[in-house]
Amino acid sequence: MNDSSSPKTFRVDGILAPLHNSTFRRIWLASLFSNLGILIQGVGAAWAMTEMTSSADKVALVQTALMLPVMLIAMPAGAIADMYDRRVVALIALSIALCGAATLAVVDWRGLTTPDLLLGLCFVVGSGMALMGPAWQSSVSEQVPAETLPAAVALNGISYNIARSFGPAIGGIVVAAAGAVAAFALNAVLYLPLIVALLLWNRVAEPSRLPRERLSRAIISGVRYITNSPSIKIVLARTMVTGLIGGSISALMPLVARDLLHGGAQTYGIMLGALGFGSVIGALFIGEMRKRMSGEAAVRACTLSMGGAMVAVALSRQSALTAAALVLAGAVWTIAWTLFNIGVQLSAPRWVAGRSLAAWQTAFSGGLAIGSWGWGHLTDVAGVQTALLVSAGLMLISPLLGLWLRMAPISERQQDGEALADPEVRLPLTYRSGPLVVEIEYRVAHENARAFHNLMQEVQLYRQRNGAYGWSIARDIADPELWTERYHCPTWLDYLRQRNRWTQSERALDRRAVAFHIGPGPVRNRRMLERPFGSVRWKEDVPDRGTDEVLPVDRPLARTN
Repeated sequence: MNDSSSPKTFRVDGILAPLHNSTFRRIWLASLFSNLGILIQGVGAAWAMTEMTSSADKVALVQTALMLPVMLIAMPAGAIADMYDRRVVALIALSIALCGAATLAVVDWRGLTTPDLLLGLCFVVGSGMALMGPAWQSSVSEQVPAETLPAAVALNGISYNIARSFGPAIGGIVVAAAGAVAAFALNAVLYLPLIVALLLWNRVAEPSRLPRERLSRAIISGVRYITNSPSIKIVLARTMVTGLIGGSISALMPLVARDLLHGGAQTYGIMLGALGFGSVIGALFIGEMRKRMSGEAAVRACTLSMGGAMVAVALSRQSALTAAALVLAGAVWTIAWTLFNIGVQLSAPRWVAGRSLAAWQTAFSGGLAIGSWGWGHLTDVAGVQTALLVSAGLMLISPLLGLWLRMAPISERQQDGEALADPEVRLPLTYRSGPLVVEIEYRVAHENARAFHNLMQEVQLYRQRNGAYGWSIARDIADPELWTERYHCPTWLDYLRQRNRWTQSERALDRRAVAFHIGPGPVRNRRMLERPFGSVRWKEDVPDRGTDEVLPVDRPLARTN
């Protein structure tokens, strides 16, 4: 038996396979340093706030300030990542975060830091990272082959969690030895390797033959895709609920170290290090869990384990027991988040990957930000232990969500379909011509009517995901075998985009619908240009009228005496 047949070797090779790609390996290593810097700054900011105020609300708001930008600007950031060069977008985002971190270091060095200023500069750093997130995550599929994408996603999680294993402990040591200013300065320096790695990436962009969408339209396209994608909506809902409940662990960790364990900055760093160490262990077993368990079963196991670990943290007064519980919490937390992330990456085609991941980041960070504030407020009222126990109780019953929002089984990424030639037209059109009406006629045997109608509900979703609106399916009452599918596209350009956004699975769904056709000829496809009042040109050289213009109305001449 050769080595490749060994389960252990297969698991290691599988998770490490993306590192054989030099571009991914370089960016991955640089991102490890960047993640270290972010977590070191987080320790410094949280402890600096603890020293400036005794309010648990203010301490928890540090995490809110870092995560709230993701919720606020993730969708525009995702649209920008899909519209522009993702490498350039990431570089600009890193520059913003670098400026925020450097400013925070200078302000603290000068002794000018206040709670509000600290939160504001944390918000700037968070804004840079929020802009970078979709561009960075959606570019992973450009750096590795499709078959290693889940491993690459898991490796990015490992990078963050290796940093979380050592970053908080390093941050605690740095803060204890040189103060929060050293943590802020070190974060600024650790952005530089990732900037260099991105500059060295020779990204080969595939230019689109169609014009780039405007930002507002791109955001609308992303929202429309997500709202018509059941699998992504379920992942987003489960992500946000898990973040709302589980955010108590990281948000209240400074208070766990101070009030429950009676420690200082070093204890805080060690506890966060235990959480990160568990995360690395969890990331190493993600591939094995995906092979042995469905996504729904794995998420349920993770949330139940997380709830038990939170109970232990709340009741423990011994650092060793708390650290052990945090190792378990970190492992299952990482597995759950990575499964959610993989679910989105595999469900979204390339053209909307940035926006889909941005929506996931919004759900993830929004849940953490709102949850952090809520748990901090509850702690002010009832104490750290009560807040953690309430959070644990909610986490233990959260698997019941699977009864209504069950994770869809997805094994491989949505692959882009083959490019379609533009349809032949005889009417002179511009990209702005529209609205366009598409009618497709099928002849379906009476005994297949129900099956055809059920299939067309799936067709409706993918038509609407890709840009159609006003979709309907109708059956001729005089000729029951005749079915007419009808939908609209705002413009001719939107229709061309819709035709070129199909994935291979959507093309297969279209072929299944056409297979029901029993007519003597092929399925009949009509594309018609709606001519609403005010849209027709009087002369060829007259430009299209604006939406606020109307056609002149012929009036009879007044009778003269």
